[in-house]
Amino acid sequence: MIHYILEMVVLCALCMMSEKTQKQEELFIQLLEKADSLLTRLQMPAVQSESAVFDDYIAFRWRHQNGTGQIVPVKHPHLVDTTDLIGIDAQCKALDRNTRQFLQGLPANHALLWGDRGTGKSSLVKAMLNRYADDGLRLISISKEGLIHLQEITELLWERPERYLLFCDDLAFSENEPEYRELKAMLEGGISECPDNILIYATSNRRHLMPRQVCENQYPQNEEDELYPREATEEKVSLSDRFGLRLAFYRISQRTYLQIVSHYAQKHGISMPTEELHRAALEWEASSSGRSGRVAFQFIVDLAGQLALTDFG
Repeated sequence: MIHYILEMVVLCALCMMSEKTQKQEELFIQLLEKADSLLTRLQMPAVQSESAVFDDYIAFRWRHQNGTGQIVPVKHPHLVDTTDLIGIDAQCKALDRNTRQFLQGLPANHALLWGDRGTGKSSLVKAMLNRYADDGLRLISISKEGLIHLQEITELLWERPERYLLFCDDLAFSENEPEYRELKAMLEGGISECPDNILIYATSNRRHLMPRQVCENQYPQNEEDELYPREATEEKVSLSDRFGLRLAFYRISQRTYLQIVSHYAQKHGISMPTEELHRAALEWEASSSGRSGRVAFQFIVDLAGQLALTDFG
């Protein structure tokens, strides 16, 4: 299209250089009008031209680049089965209920899933999409950098019939980041209303999404200390408080870890005595970053690969 515009510009220049007749002047005006129309289309925000993709996909990603962004479909989304989420029954039940309320047009809360790594926070959100995609649920993944475009995204989705979860995975902020302010305003307190077909589901390893220092709980001791340190603390916890549903995820017990191992072993068709399987799983855990469902899955992937491996040549 750009080549076409350039070609028209050249023709216009030639018309201007030559002695113009009435017909040439009319042609010149027509070419300018076409060039202006095409340039206007090229300059339109990409987010406006992507609305049609919502009809064909269930998962999307907000792609942020050079200060602008656009909705990109995820053609092969990672769909998680809730039966694979062992040891987080209470969290699953609470998020499922909140999601069903949302789908039925009933009052529902934005949700923050926080806690230890590898405990199923992100998987639980993706499991909601898997369970309710046929009921109109859609998922849009937004990175922290993309949060500055929240208003654009909500305007795009405002009139859509589907119900959208804006998924912010592994969130953490430092002080004075603009994305922090945008998210805070969207959750509650901004001048623009959040449409009723949008909820924000976020995951984080931090309970309050921001680091906190010991000195914030101390009284001022010198002139350089803040006079009212409690106010700084209130500012930091105010973001997480705007999530109406906050679900905590803790490191699992050894018993739960071994239950997850047995579950995935059966799912991968691994035939091994339980005692031998569990002993190998505990050895794997000892050499890993800690006990979690993620570590259990990684162990089974490695074991299944080893058992299926054949020599080359």
